[in-house]
Amino acid sequence: MVKLFEKITFRGVELDNRIVVSPMGMYSADNGYVTPFHLVHYGKFAMGGAGLVFVEQTSVSRKGRITNGDPGLWEDGQIDGMRQVVHVIKSHGAKAAIQINHGGRKSSQQRAFRGNSHLTDRDIEMGEESWVPTGPSDVPFSDGFQTPAPLSKEGLTGVRDAFVATARRAVLAGFDVIELHMAHGYLLQSFLSPLANFRTDEYGGSLENRMRFPLEVTRAVRAALPPATPLFVRISATDWIDGGWEIEDSVIFSRKLKELGVDLVDCSTGGNLRAGSTNANLARGPGYQVPFAEQIRREAGIPTGAVGMIRTPDLAENILQDDRADLIFLARQMLFNPFWALHAAEHFGLTGNFENWPEQYAWWLAKWGGALRANGESLDGLERFSEAAE
Repeated sequence: MVKLFEKITFRGVELDNRIVVSPMGMYSADNGYVTPFHLVHYGKFAMGGAGLVFVEQTSVSRKGRITNGDPGLWEDGQIDGMRQVVHVIKSHGAKAAIQINHGGRKSSQQRAFRGNSHLTDRDIEMGEESWVPTGPSDVPFSDGFQTPAPLSKEGLTGVRDAFVATARRAVLAGFDVIELHMAHGYLLQSFLSPLANFRTDEYGGSLENRMRFPLEVTRAVRAALPPATPLFVRISATDWIDGGWEIEDSVIFSRKLKELGVDLVDCSTGGNLRAGSTNANLARGPGYQVPFAEQIRREAGIPTGAVGMIRTPDLAENILQDDRADLIFLARQMLFNPFWALHAAEHFGLTGNFENWPEQYAWWLAKWGGALRANGESLDGLERFSEAAE
């Protein structure tokens, strides 16, 4: 049995396969509202056969945006646009998920495709809005970034309530799965990491204290969601920096998340590395983050998602067969090939004549694919064969 295409259920949501389109920031919203780009962008992944499609990190407040191009659900007017995105995803057979986030000290920065650093005078001249970010402490993310204003107790309550309100709006929009973003140096992860949290109150210092606010947010969001709605959490399993957050911390944290009703830990890494710097601890390669998903799954007893340079169907399948993770999250590989899931089904021989493809495509592909097979050729030559036949 090909495990990549086995169904899996979280609470009241059944996924048709274990392939997940990972949340990826597109920085293309209009004042927090989604645009036609988002309908096309997310629709093609669902058409491509993924079981679960994540909408990118979505801001819980206007000043919680990472960039001016972030989508949001901080006000009711944004629900209708998200509802359209959900409709497009579900109309092609996938389930729809959303990642909700507060950018913390990494807020008010450039859109990634315009530099992915702090805002410059040129950005402001181009119409980008700048604001003072907030964080656990008054320590900027990197050189040139603004110094964040430390959140007061009242501010923490406001952020927690913003996450709850955003989660409720996401449910109203029709999302099947909600994910809290606690990775990559954004607000909730910056409370966890000793590289960003220098507080001396009950929200800083010890591991227990640094976990306190993210767990408070988790508890409040879980209580606000319908019992049948799964709650995922994305974490940075390690900062990859000496003296930072480590995998052992992630195991302890994941146990706490499980106790609060979290259904899966989505295991990414990093995000606190200062802009422009490098770290000898980080060595990227195919499946380089899988060991963290495996260890958390084994030691915390919670389902995990593996992400990070998982490019081939065989690697994805081996991860699942070896019980190293429960879901496979794909990001850049999906941008390169939105039909990765359908190609994977063909690779494993689960479909013989493109029957799982959208019917508007399938008859074209079957026509040329059948001719290839008759000639004893593989489907890898489909593109070449089609071009020659036109």
